[in-house]
Amino acid sequence: MFAFIMRRLGTLFVILFGSSFILYNLTAISGDPTEQYKFATDTRAKQELAALIKQLDLNTPPPLRYFKWLKGILKGFTGHIDFGMTRTNEFVSTRLASAIPTTLRLVLTATIIAIILGIMLGITTALRQYSRFDYVVTFFSFLMFSLPIFWVAVLLKQFLAIKFNDFLANGHIPIGWALVLSIATGFFWAGIVGSKRKTFYRVLGIAFAANFALLEFFSITKWFATPKLGPIVVFIFALAIAYGVTAISVGLEDKKSLRATQTMAVVTLVMYYPVNYLFKHYSSFWLLVGLFAATLGTAWISGTFWAKIDRRPVIRTAMISGGLMGVIVIIDRLMQTWTPYLQMDGVNGRPIPTVGQNDPLLSNPDFWTNFLDRAVHLFLPTIALTLISFAGYIRYSRGTLLEVLNQDYIRTARAKGLSERTVIMRHAFRNTMIPLTTIIVVDLAGIIGGAIITERVFGWSGMGTLFNNAIQGLDLNLLMGVFFCTASLSVLANLVADLLYSALDPRIRVGSK
Repeated sequence: MFAFIMRRLGTLFVILFGSSFILYNLTAISGDPTEQYKFATDTRAKQELAALIKQLDLNTPPPLRYFKWLKGILKGFTGHIDFGMTRTNEFVSTRLASAIPTTLRLVLTATIIAIILGIMLGITTALRQYSRFDYVVTFFSFLMFSLPIFWVAVLLKQFLAIKFNDFLANGHIPIGWALVLSIATGFFWAGIVGSKRKTFYRVLGIAFAANFALLEFFSITKWFATPKLGPIVVFIFALAIAYGVTAISVGLEDKKSLRATQTMAVVTLVMYYPVNYLFKHYSSFWLLVGLFAATLGTAWISGTFWAKIDRRPVIRTAMISGGLMGVIVIIDRLMQTWTPYLQMDGVNGRPIPTVGQNDPLLSNPDFWTNFLDRAVHLFLPTIALTLISFAGYIRYSRGTLLEVLNQDYIRTARAKGLSERTVIMRHAFRNTMIPLTTIIVVDLAGIIGGAIITERVFGWSGMGTLFNNAIQGLDLNLLMGVFFCTASLSVLANLVADLLYSALDPRIRVGSK
């Protein structure tokens, strides 16, 4: 394995060197930074031209200039990598250091949500092939895949920002909107649950009535202006998570895992007020890290207590449930911050922004106000990127799972009497993940490249904007700095994909020997 990794790394270095050499030289000869000075007769312009030629080292041929740039990159082996200076006399490394966190905050969340939702819906549609749910999701995925991102972004700005901010002024849901949303919700749940016609209409009616009643409750109480959950609702969500995660992970017949996750739900209820006290008086990023670690530790203790043998799946299920319950508690805390946030002068009752990364008009925001401000600024771009991205995961995971379900070993597993959940999750799903690994790893590696159109529409300054500015300004060092970061992650992603292949499929390890 070590020899394999070293051979692949050598190949990847050659690819990175060749691609960077070609890009550098093609970019250098494709534009002329001195074009604006060519026909100038002013003495000052000639001085500026001479200074620019010296600054960009334009008297040196591009191939030789590339190796000067490469020399600075190779200094990374001594711990002092040098990307050079931009045309505005800033360090490229400084520009990259400010853009990368912005890009990660913008794209990482959307990519993870797209992967999780896409694979879940893809597997569900494969298991419900040619059902109403399959047709609806297939139509929706093709629709989202074909829409341009800038058009989706404009619609989101209009309806989820401008219209929603207007709606918050009174918090009243029109009866027409309540009916439309309730019908859509009813068809959604009926498509998932109702396989037979009678069951379909029963679920449709129940879901429609429940959703309509909930929306009317929100309208009467103006819940959207003053949202809150409270300990009882948090506990109900925690119990739903406990049963849902257990059903997916090991099955509800596994009583040890169910008791472990139920224990985590009780712990969530018991610790609700102490955790909120900590949130109010000692809120910080490291507090969240500490509470997350404590949650995983409590889940490990719960799984160990309830399972005397074969503890791994029980502990895993308890940890996943505990993490999701922690997310619900954090959402509840953000809801408590919502009303004070609306009343701030910088927000002025319109909390969903259409541009920017944060609100610069907020005066001395505390931890949770700053957290909520960044979250609402992420809201629209995350939805836009998720809608466009997860459609491909739906189609790819659906087709891959259908192919796996037709294999002989799946029929053998069913013939041996294994439950359908065991056949799907332990046999079919693992083999479905092998081809999906490639696009997942490549997409995660491409996160650092940013999203040029999305950043431009929503006014973010990430790696995509940096790349666009480098192209338009003929800033070669800045362009190569962005390229080096994105290309390095891309070539390493291929190595990671190969290693994940061997982890997911033992036959690959056997074949390599």
